[in-house]
Amino acid sequence: MAEEFRLVSSSIDNQGRLPRQYTQEGQGAKKNISPPLEWYNVPEGTRSLALVVQDIDAPDPNGPIVPWTHWVVVNIPPTIKGLPEGFSRKEEQLGGDYEKIQEGNNDWKVPGWRGPKLPNHGHRFEFKLYALNDELDLGHKVTRDKLLEAIEGHVLAEAVLMAVF
Repeated sequence: MAEEFRLVSSSIDNQGRLPRQYTQEGQGAKKNISPPLEWYNVPEGTRSLALVVQDIDAPDPNGPIVPWTHWVVVNIPPTIKGLPEGFSRKEEQLGGDYEKIQEGNNDWKVPGWRGPKLPNHGHRFEFKLYALNDELDLGHKVTRDKLLEAIEGHVLAEAVLMAVF
């Protein structure tokens, strides 16, 4: 049996707190930085990976749940084993296989990572990585909805990391 496809972070324990530097509540330059992520046991036959990060308790844990998207990343080559801290909006600077990666719009309608700033804490953040049997062509404006529609029937496995803010 194959090893479990896993998503981890050196800065976030599964079910642990989302550190301040990854939120809009951080200090100075240590604020709104995309967190480091690593993955293991990518399934055989994977042609690309895609990541969606959502606040799954938005807008209010006690009200109607409408997940809020903080980050969409597509066409991550399976040769890459993770995204370094502060990766968002730096694909071209890192070069190599990182240049193939495309960041989509979050729910603020801008590309890249946007950390949370909430009136109340306790929200769960789901980092979900999809192993896909195809590469995606979603045009210039990638969104969570476009991604989720395009990957139907192409998902080999999913890996999830949860954090709390």
